[in-house]
Amino acid sequence: MRSAAVQMRCGTDRDENLGRAADLVAGAAADGARLIVLPELFASLSRNAAMRAAAEPLQGPTVAWASELARTHGVHLVAGSFVEQDRDRLFNTSCLLAPDGSLVAHYRKVHLFDVEVDGAATRESDTFSSGAGAVVAPLGEGGPRLGLTVCYDLRFPELFRIEALQGAAVITVPSAFTRATGRPHWELLLRARAVEDQVGIVAAAQWGRSPEGIERHGHAMVVDSWGRVLADAGPEGDGLAIADLDLAAIDADRARLPSLANRQPSSYRWPDRPGA
Repeated sequence: MRSAAVQMRCGTDRDENLGRAADLVAGAAADGARLIVLPELFASLSRNAAMRAAAEPLQGPTVAWASELARTHGVHLVAGSFVEQDRDRLFNTSCLLAPDGSLVAHYRKVHLFDVEVDGAATRESDTFSSGAGAVVAPLGEGGPRLGLTVCYDLRFPELFRIEALQGAAVITVPSAFTRATGRPHWELLLRARAVEDQVGIVAAAQWGRSPEGIERHGHAMVVDSWGRVLADAGPEGDGLAIADLDLAAIDADRARLPSLANRQPSSYRWPDRPGA
């Protein structure tokens, strides 16, 4: 399955962001991609107040735009994430659109980035509420199952394992990783999640300095279930990481090294508290 992870530097101008995103999706489709993933907060990326101003309902203009784009190119499109408003709460939401433009599934980011690294503090919980849990959906009738995540979720292997056990053969990771954490951890974590859950990963990325002054890591990637980086968009520039994910090879990897089948759930116990 030819898959493309989009890399962009996005700001607050929604129309400009969507115009560049549409061009990149068109390029990926022309190169044969059937699954295309946009970055986290691709429609608008800024500070908390601007993010709240960009909020819209699930069936709002961003999903309508993504639906038309998926239908135009006949692809499965993961609309990275956008600011979804549901009554009085905001969510960082990723959507899967089918080639006919229908909304197949939506996932609300579970793990919110409340972190201070190298003097740069981010508190996503000041803006967003946490989503309810894992989401896995089929890529068409008889197609592979796709797991949805967003950015900081990458640091939580429980979510990826649950999606793998729910049948995901491929997991998408639209992201806006910081450069400070991306340099040591981005590729390492993508490859670890791919290997331990024996899934392909399509990880879109933001690059460069975002409007709030944070440097983004770039390096949109496609990683196979053996942990090999099949494509890397590099540290700078709008572009694509595009590669063929061999779905039969995923099944073969799970057969020759059956770590998912060899789990021992009855032996696992959650501690009452960390360190207990």
